[in-house]
Amino acid sequence: MTLPVPAAPPTAASPSALFSSLRPLLAAEAVAEAAGGGVEPGDLEQAVWLRLLELLDGSGPPPDPAGWLLHAVRTEASLARRATRRELPYPSPPAATTDTACPERAALSAERRRVLRAAVGRLPGRCRRLLDAMLSPTDPTYREIAGELGMSQGSLGPMRSRCLGCLRRMLPAEVAAPGQRGMER
Repeated sequence: MTLPVPAAPPTAASPSALFSSLRPLLAAEAVAEAAGGGVEPGDLEQAVWLRLLELLDGSGPPPDPAGWLLHAVRTEASLARRATRRELPYPSPPAATTDTACPERAALSAERRRVLRAAVGRLPGRCRRLLDAMLSPTDPTYREIAGELGMSQGSLGPMRSRCLGCLRRMLPAEVAAPGQRGMER
């Protein structure tokens, strides 16, 4: 469903007026373009707002904001659908690993996993839920994780980075760093 383009494009003296006038049109277009394409409307909105901010920073507001917005939503939806088609699941790991051949390695790996899971359990709420979902044995996609957590798929990467940073700060005290390999300088 595509909403008709307003007859007269909104004339905005300030970026905030431009954003206010375009917000309903963008929301409706993002929902319409995302329908059935495996694309999240929130991700489309986020990408289009970013493009508009970049445009405002560079050459200023577009002469026809509503027309520009319709074109931008369609372009971003097309890019997102193309990226979705290229996504492939990781191949499953081989059944027999070297850890099972050596009891000592198996015990050390199990201990590392236990320490990691314990540290993830001590993270703040959203980080704990995100990393639990990412460490799931079912290996869910970003789209599945975003749906499970009720957040935009585009927000997962930045949030994951923050959560992993927090986890990195927690773990050095608990897990000894591996010994240095190679030549020392």
